[in-house]
Amino acid sequence: MSALLFDTETTGTRAPQVIEAAWLKLDTPANLTILEEFEQRYKPSEAITLGALAVHHIYDEELASCPPHTTFQLPADTQYIIGHNVDYDWEVAGKPDVKRICTLALSKQLFPQLDSHSQSALIYYIDRANARERLKNAHSALADVRNCLDLLRALLKAMPNPVNSWEELWHYSDQARVPSIMPFGKHRGMPIADLPPDYKAWLLRQDGLDPYVKMAVQANF
Repeated sequence: MSALLFDTETTGTRAPQVIEAAWLKLDTPANLTILEEFEQRYKPSEAITLGALAVHHIYDEELASCPPHTTFQLPADTQYIIGHNVDYDWEVAGKPDVKRICTLALSKQLFPQLDSHSQSALIYYIDRANARERLKNAHSALADVRNCLDLLRALLKAMPNPVNSWEELWHYSDQARVPSIMPFGKHRGMPIADLPPDYKAWLLRQDGLDPYVKMAVQANF
């Protein structure tokens, strides 16, 4: 089963286009041996926003001779992608038919005591002595996947039981993504189990409701 630890840099948050992609092909959760490494920049059809530029520091003019962003695609045999807030990169990649393993969701589940679960904050948590040096290139796609690999190692070590397959890790991640606390709206911060029944019914009628929030509401309706 092909699993890629995957990250992108983009033009911005609104209709983002990929300008840099990187992935590490991994063998198994038990070993996390890198089988292949990929990094490539792409030319977008729109200008990079100032907000995105401030994050990844990639200039538009540096991409002039790169392949068009529309040429990016994941390897055809990809079955799992792993990433921090993986849905964003999955959407940028065109929402391919793969299973997503989210290290952000796993981090919140396994390290609930932390005040931040950003990838950079988690690198300080798992490797404080070297974190400042490691994060100098943060938001380079390849640097981010390398840091995420060490985060994944820490998460697997923190699991209550050994994880033997990507399918098993995907199931664990999928459960971790189901919230117990309402993440938005007028009842934000309230346990989903305690939401008023009429509000739960209203949420379930909303077409654009996040599927994991929907699962949580349905389980507590």
